Amino acid sequence: MKTLLQALACGTVLLSGVAHAQAGGAIPRTPEGKPDFQGVWTNSSLTRLERVPEFKDLVLSDAQAHEWETSAAKISAADSAPTDQSKGAPAKGEDPEGYNYFWIDPGTKVGKVKGEYRSSWLTDPPNGKVPYTPAGRSAMMKEVSTYNSFDNPEERIPIERCLIGFASTGGPPMLNALYNNHQQIIQTPDAIAINIEMVHDTRIIRMEGEHNPPAVRQYLGTTVGRWEGDTLVTETVGFKPKEAVRVDFGFFAYIAPDAKVTERFTLVGADEIFYEFSVTDPVAYTQPWKGELTFRRSPDRIYEYACHEGNHSVVNILTGAREMERMGLTAAVTRPRARIDRE
Repeated sequence: MKTLLQALACGTVLLSGVAHAQAGGAIPRTPEGKPDFQGVWTNSSLTRLERVPEFKDLVLSDAQAHEWETSAAKISAADSAPTDQSKGAPAKGEDPEGYNYFWIDPGTKVGKVKGEYRSSWLTDPPNGKVPYTPAGRSAMMKEVSTYNSFDNPEERIPIERCLIGFASTGGPPMLNALYNNHQQIIQTPDAIAINIEMVHDTRIIRMEGEHNPPAVRQYLGTTVGRWEGDTLVTETVGFKPKEAVRVDFGFFAYIAPDAKVTERFTLVGADEIFYEFSVTDPVAYTQPWKGELTFRRSPDRIYEYACHEGNHSVVNILTGAREMERMGLTAAVTRPRARIDRE
């Protein structure tokens, strides 16, 4: 706790990553001479973890990237157009489309890493896909099967309960989502705090510290860090099983609870972080899988993410399930459940 308070207190004074740039230095540095990562960063992008079917190769040409961005802009414009009020409400069985494009902010550009446009963040395996073993895929689908359980709040996924961000925004690995792709880094010699805009997950990197005991698991795992020259290297273990499946609109990945995630953060000048990650678990994956992306310094602020455990959505979901049971539309479950009645 003392280390966290020191980190947060330090952040009130050292919010800018360029505040302690050394004269003549290529990157900003702390008073201790370490690379200074402090400030607000973003990894918003059209590029996601796995490669989309339209592309075969990792590196895209300028023309391919431009075509992708143009297509995304057209979709955005169409989805942002005023609703045709003459159509009326959706018919029974039609998607009511609760999210329109007003709420969406994934970014407008194809991801660029080391000067190259990328079709995926994954670099290995070469096909840009997470290499699940049969056991890993089975474990993933077992977790997915609980998504449509309506017995009690604890069965609902953490992102729906506002306990954790969508799409591995808090990570690790730290990936982009459909919106809220900002992070603020606060740094001290003993700890580095990364405040994620979505749900305000805060990762605490224990510099030269120790992991929690194996029985103590956290949604974001526990992270210890060390310096290798000017690169911050972290290792994270001890994830909660309920956070194993990371989901977002159009995104789906399984981070095994016993996986080890290794990350490398390297400042490239004052306004860019080269971020590398690898995920290892011989039971869940046929090989370690690796990726890289870019964090860019942002002039924006971190805004409140007004979502909290117990918000009306979970109550409405469970209330709706009870009503469907009363109407005979679903089979009643056999084990005890939390009753959320509104009569």
